[in-house]
Amino acid sequence: MAASFTPLQPKLGIVHGDVDLYLQQAVVFIEDAIQYRSINHRVDTNSLRLYRWYYSRLWQWGLGLTIAVVLMLAFIERPSSFSYTSDPRFRPPPWEPPCGLTEGIEIVCLIIFAIDLTTKSYLIGWDEFRKCKWLIVYILAVSASVIDWTLTLSMYCDQNLRVRRLIRPFFLLQNSSLMKKTLKCIKRTLPEIASVILLLALHLCLFTMIGMLLFAKGEVCSVPPCWLYFVFVFLTVMIPAYSLNRGYSIFFILFSGFGTYFLMNLLTAIIYNQFRGYLLMSVQASILRRRLGVRAAFEVMSCQGRIFFVFLLQHPPKPEYNSPLLLKLQLVFSHYYVMIVGNAVALANVMCICTILVLDSEKSIAERDDYYMEVINCFFILYYLMEMSLKILAFGWRGYLSYRNNIFDGLLTFCLLVLQITIFATYRLPFPKWNPASRGLMSLWEMVRLVNMLIVVRFLRIIPDIKLMALVASTLVDLVKNLRAFAGILVVSDTMTLFFSLSVMSNSSMENITINFTMECGSYEQLGYWPNNFDDFASSLVLLYNIMVVNNWQVFMDAYTRYTTEWSKVYFVSWWLTSSVMWVNLFVALILEVCINLCWPDLYLLEQIQEPTEEELVTQLHQHPHLHLS
Repeated sequence: MAASFTPLQPKLGIVHGDVDLYLQQAVVFIEDAIQYRSINHRVDTNSLRLYRWYYSRLWQWGLGLTIAVVLMLAFIERPSSFSYTSDPRFRPPPWEPPCGLTEGIEIVCLIIFAIDLTTKSYLIGWDEFRKCKWLIVYILAVSASVIDWTLTLSMYCDQNLRVRRLIRPFFLLQNSSLMKKTLKCIKRTLPEIASVILLLALHLCLFTMIGMLLFAKGEVCSVPPCWLYFVFVFLTVMIPAYSLNRGYSIFFILFSGFGTYFLMNLLTAIIYNQFRGYLLMSVQASILRRRLGVRAAFEVMSCQGRIFFVFLLQHPPKPEYNSPLLLKLQLVFSHYYVMIVGNAVALANVMCICTILVLDSEKSIAERDDYYMEVINCFFILYYLMEMSLKILAFGWRGYLSYRNNIFDGLLTFCLLVLQITIFATYRLPFPKWNPASRGLMSLWEMVRLVNMLIVVRFLRIIPDIKLMALVASTLVDLVKNLRAFAGILVVSDTMTLFFSLSVMSNSSMENITINFTMECGSYEQLGYWPNNFDDFASSLVLLYNIMVVNNWQVFMDAYTRYTTEWSKVYFVSWWLTSSVMWVNLFVALILEVCINLCWPDLYLLEQIQEPTEEELVTQLHQHPHLHLS
């Protein structure tokens, strides 16, 4: 929707002397509008230069890499996750970093965060800084991390509890505006979620008491506490109870029917109802920022009576040839039908691979003859190379690379060519009953299998050429982009929980209980669940994931209850409620919201979006802290 702009009268009075400053301001405001950024920042020459550097790809990628590094330190720090297995029975002593190695990396990251904080605070100014709670918490997070880091060095890296581990996920959270918006939506949803979770707790308590009255300890299951098995693994207990009396099945059917099919779905419906406006509010705010940025650029340029144009991005022009033969080849291989033929050849290649794999499915690797597979692959790879070369001839290098489909196709074709040359250099040309001995890092079968996998992946090039499939694929890509914020919130929550578990449950190492243990049927020891422990960050991650997907999580809870305290049940149940009940329903609600708005925008999103009025834009410009209007 186009908005009619009327220049403000009188003109902006922000610059005296340097005429080029108007152009710099307009460029920055347009960049802000493209990226949906706020224009409430300093607009003098030096500040604009610093602002563009701060939002440059180099600094933003560097900041993202710094956040990733500081989060990945948990895999290296003591207790280190550098071992090939997490099973304490077979695990060798892990590599432990020397004192000062991870601390040195961490202080570099903290210095970068301090530079980021200082730059951002300076660019928005003191008035805006006082209003931004995120930046104030940012200061506290960096300061607390530096203090804790100093304590670690003063103790010669012998500090058991590192508070800064719990702070690290905040750096990921504060760097994403989408995560902040998602967090606000979750905060708004919490009261409604709490009411349903309270009803769920009442449901569990009611059926727990009834179950304890119906099934005394030892009648159905012998593993204490039996009532926890009723409320969380009712199907495991239902079978022995049902074998005693078929009337007991009524209890389990009522429990699962009301809890799983009513309360859980009610929770999903309530969360979705709260999330319905999530994308709408985000789009509405983004449109306001974009319109405001464009309007600010228009006002700045109108001060000098300049007019600027926006050119659409187009593909580079095709190269010009003097030879009639080259012109004919250019005309043929830039035609749409060449793409159709290429897709048909890719389909034929995949079908040949499938046929040979089916014929050789009952044979061992030693009995297989890779000669036919290799000859077929050589033929198709040569065709792919010829197709890529002729397309480059038709479109030119710049024109060829201006299409994403060509980049994907060309990269895989190059990889296939390199692999095929490596096969010939290592195992020579193919011949019947071709099965040479293994040489180098990979055997012949492994290299041929890698070639086949790349060919199958290359077949995905047909997706953009099939309209319905392209629509589904683009929806999935957009869905992933919109779910990045939710994934970030989930990573923050999971990481904080992991750091907490490593800090609190560090004394429950399974290395101390691998000798004296009982082999009760269905127990942690009998099932061989030793790799699932809290001995290091990586194994803790896997253990909490198993609990989240409800993969025999009562076994882990029972083991840690026996070897630590009864309070470990609170930890496991809290994690199950947070991850499996709350996060999964939030995830489903967000997927529904995004899919409805992406697949059917005319039904919901476009009708409710309102363009900002002229008065709103003018008011916002007058409230700009650094762009003063007369």
